[in-house]
Amino acid sequence: MELFKGSPSDLGGRQDREIRVYRFLDELGIEYERTDHPDEPATTMEACEKIDAVLDVKICKNLFLCNRQKTSFYLLIMPGDKPFKTKELSKQMGISRLSFAGEEFMTEYLDLYPGSVSVLGLMNDREKRVQLVIDEDVLKEEYFGCHPCVNTSSLKLRTKDLTEKVIPALGANPITVTLVGAE
Repeated sequence: MELFKGSPSDLGGRQDREIRVYRFLDELGIEYERTDHPDEPATTMEACEKIDAVLDVKICKNLFLCNRQKTSFYLLIMPGDKPFKTKELSKQMGISRLSFAGEEFMTEYLDLYPGSVSVLGLMNDREKRVQLVIDEDVLKEEYFGCHPCVNTSSLKLRTKDLTEKVIPALGANPITVTLVGAE
């Protein structure tokens, strides 16, 4: 895997959702680094370890969740090495029960598929149906790693750019939580 600055010079063969991400970041004037890994899609946190080494950043877990009634949806961003406990998050958010949302909602609301969930998918949520939730430990890091809405490339950008430029441009109003990974 190689490290590149900014968007690919040749966008041929790239998915529309990925191209939209590069245009979005470029329009915001955000500097970012990128690595492509088409032969090794990042479908698990273990696969992300190699990508972490190339980007010199910790890739986050991005979990698409919903309430029991499937009427409220959440995108949780948390450190990849921290255990996720639904009970802990449910308690902090005052929701009786959270679970993983189905792929059909992920596709409909964020134009994403399992393994490619990213905060950048919120650019496709024009009706603002998905609430962004961020573990405070993510915000303490200098850099933020995520996918450009596909799991065959990964990005590294400044966390400050995420919080001060990307999230406001997405129109998201994040909830910050403190997760410790305990019951």
